[in-house]
Amino acid sequence: MKLLQDILVVDFSQFLSGPSASLCLADFGADVIKIEKPGTGDICRELYVSDVVIDGESSIFHAINRNKKSYTADLKCPGDVFKIRKLIERADVVMHNFRPGVMERLGFDYESVKQINPSVIYASITGYGEEGEWTKLPGQDLLLQSVSGLAWLNNSSSANPTPMGVSVVDMLAGAHLAQGILSLLYQKGITGEGGRIQVSMLESALDFQFEVLTCYFNDGGQLPRRSAVNSGHAYVAAPYGIYKTKDDYMALAMADIVELGELIGCSELVLYSDKKDWFEKRDEIKSVLARHLLNNTTSYWLDILEPAGIWCSRVFDYEQLTQEEGYKALNMEVVVKTNNGISVKTTRSPITIDGEQLSDSKGAPGLGEHNNEIDLKFEIGVKPEIIDAK
Repeated sequence: MKLLQDILVVDFSQFLSGPSASLCLADFGADVIKIEKPGTGDICRELYVSDVVIDGESSIFHAINRNKKSYTADLKCPGDVFKIRKLIERADVVMHNFRPGVMERLGFDYESVKQINPSVIYASITGYGEEGEWTKLPGQDLLLQSVSGLAWLNNSSSANPTPMGVSVVDMLAGAHLAQGILSLLYQKGITGEGGRIQVSMLESALDFQFEVLTCYFNDGGQLPRRSAVNSGHAYVAAPYGIYKTKDDYMALAMADIVELGELIGCSELVLYSDKKDWFEKRDEIKSVLARHLLNNTTSYWLDILEPAGIWCSRVFDYEQLTQEEGYKALNMEVVVKTNNGISVKTTRSPITIDGEQLSDSKGAPGLGEHNNEIDLKFEIGVKPEIIDAK
């Protein structure tokens, strides 16, 4: 499915946030040209988050840059700058995720790019926005989880602030940038006008927490209180959390404590009939529940609770999850191939349109793999006077 067929994206971004946005556009069928530094390319090529290396490059690079093209250019070389300017003339979207000031120094800030292509859609991600004393700070996911307050929502109250186990702020900022780009592509299709999209990782992280921040703003500035026992959400009453059973773990969401106690045969829980206590005494209630659930297996408890309509589930690791029929039915796994013939198993786009899943078999590009193809397609050979200027 090529919903964005003939849309050209010139992508200067690196690491995760920007590339996750351009991956979304590539999945929709856009032609995404990844601009990379000769010799090293996107630093993510060597950003090893594990010992999984594929074809000499990091697994995460292969996951987030599939279905794109790589074009190497030295942005300090007049000949290469000329080529990039010619590409920008043809682009629908130009995007980056550099700190404020970097694109200005390179001569590819919004105003400069708009002079080259007046109808361009210019999209950028920064760590902390483009104003204020934090603008020069590194926009790295763990740091943003920490600064934004997100780490204070995880784990139980006696534990240290705990980050999420994925680069959630990168992915959120990328999703927001993709949303902005798609909205301006719609506008451009109607009016012919482009525009500028600015997303910061901090704003994305704050938006992610709108639920709890709204509680904080309207609760007299009272800080969220993580429960001391099996914490799952700072503002949700018992039994919300993950509990150990005799053989495994089980998640319990919102439930009537009295009904829950009757179902599992826990007479102590039945005594908590005042709904106000379910929050005020949640640690006490959770402690009672945690002790009781140790008496039997996860399967035993689920066989009681699920038919009764209690919101509960197993807690899977990846090995268990991928064996489940419910997972297999989603067909989330896809195998992509690089031009070197290397096969990489990864996940597809989560979007299905008119019954068709967005999926493609093209793997991540080799560094500079598409230079010749792009030079020919867009007729961006260097003029003799540019070569002489070097």
